[in-house]
Amino acid sequence: MGPSLSSLFLFGLLMTWLNPLWMVAVGVVIALVALYAVLFLLRLLVPKIAAIARTTAKEALSQPLFYVVLVIGVFALILFPFVPYNTFGEDVKVVKDEGLTLIMVLSVMLALWTASVSIAEEIEGRTALTLLSKPVGRRSFILGKFLGIVGTVAILFIVLGALFLCSVSYKVVYDARESAMPEPTTQDCRDSMVQIIPGLALAFLETVVLTSISVAISTRLPMLANLIICLSIYVLGHLVPMLVNSAAGQFEIVPFVGQFLATILPVLDHFNIYAAISTGKEVPLSYVAWAALYCALYSSVAMLIALLLFEDRDLA
Repeated sequence: MGPSLSSLFLFGLLMTWLNPLWMVAVGVVIALVALYAVLFLLRLLVPKIAAIARTTAKEALSQPLFYVVLVIGVFALILFPFVPYNTFGEDVKVVKDEGLTLIMVLSVMLALWTASVSIAEEIEGRTALTLLSKPVGRRSFILGKFLGIVGTVAILFIVLGALFLCSVSYKVVYDARESAMPEPTTQDCRDSMVQIIPGLALAFLETVVLTSISVAISTRLPMLANLIICLSIYVLGHLVPMLVNSAAGQFEIVPFVGQFLATILPVLDHFNIYAAISTGKEVPLSYVAWAALYCALYSSVAMLIALLLFEDRDLA
C-alpha cells in the first residue's frame, strides 16, 4: 500500500526544515503563488487595472534592461562567495551586506527606468492618448502601470533572492572548508538564510516606495528628470536621520532642514537594516510589519499625487 497523503506532507515538511535548498524552493513557490493570487484577485475585482498591469509587466519583462540587470545580479551573486574579503572569518557577513545592497540597487534601477519608459514616454509618444480613448480611465491607467512595475520588480526579487539565499548558504560551507574549520551543519546554513529574509522583504518595500514616487514624477516630467529626482530622493532618504541628529545645539538650521525633509520625503533608512542582518542579529517580524505599513501609507500618498497630476494633464 502506497504512502498516505499525510505521510507525504509530513515528509515534505521535514525536508523543508532540514535542507536549505528545499527552503529556497518552497519559498519561491510560495512567492509565485502569492503573486498569481494577487493577479487573479485583481482580474476579478478590477479587470481594467489588471489588464494594464499585465501588459505593463509583459513590456517590462521584454525590455533588454531587465535581462541585463538579471545577468549582472546572477553573475555577482554567484561570484560573491568566492571573493576573498580578508575579514578574518567575517566573510559571510560581507556577502550578506553586499548581496542585499546589490539586489535593492538593481531593482530600483529597473523600477525607475520602467516607470519612465512606461509612462513618460507613452505620454510623449501619444500612446497613452490612444489607450485612454478606449473605455479606460486615467486612474486605471496610473494604478495599472504602478502595479505592473511592482510585479516586474517582484519577479526580479524572487529570482535574485532565491539565488542569494543559495549563495549565502554555500558561503557558510565554503568558508568553513577554506579555514579548515569543522563542517557546518544544516542548521547553520538554514539560520544564515533565515536571517536575511527580512532584509529582502524590506529592500522590496523600499523599492515599492521609490516606484510610487517615480510613477508620480513620470506623469509630468521626462525620463532624465525623473531619474535625477528619484536618485536624489534615494540619497536624501537615507541621510535624513543623520541630518536630524547632527549638529544638535550648534547649528539649528541643520536639524530643521532634516525635519523638513523627513516630513516631505520618505525616510528610507527605516528599510536599511543591512548592518543588523550582516552581523547575525534577529529582526523582529513586528519591525517588518511596521515598515510594510509605512510603505503602504507613503505609496498611497504618492499614488494620490500621481492621480492628481495626471488628471488634468493635456495628452494631446
